[in-house]
Amino acid sequence: MKRILTFVLTVAASVAILNADDRPVTVDRLPAAARTFITENYPDDKISYATVDDDFILPDYRVVLANGVKIQFDNSGALEKIESLNGVPEALIPVQVKDYLSAYYPDVKVVEYEVGRRTYDVKLSNRLELKFNSRFALVEIDD
Repeated sequence: MKRILTFVLTVAASVAILNADDRPVTVDRLPAAARTFITENYPDDKISYATVDDDFILPDYRVVLANGVKIQFDNSGALEKIESLNGVPEALIPVQVKDYLSAYYPDVKVVEYEVGRRTYDVKLSNRLELKFNSRFALVEIDD
């Protein structure tokens, strides 16, 4: 009986993973916090498209702006990741991270910023990737 249950659960999980494609959504279907984030930080930019990814339990949302900025939100609309070749707005980056960057990398732009469960990942225009812990201490550098 255990083997049958394990098999059924494995098949169900596999089917869920295979069917976890991004589906387009209209802007009004985004969480309110995500819509507010976009209007506050990119008021003059239009949304090119938005998608929802219903992986397992909680969906996440991806938005691409007409200027090429890519933003990912969790199911509640909180920022998970933002990518911009023109640089991520400084207002989105925690002060402690900004202070570190201005001290050690003053002439480099942040092109990707990701908020993890206990980390903050920053990718710079010079291709360095920095990881900060929840206390904003640098814990990893990758080039």
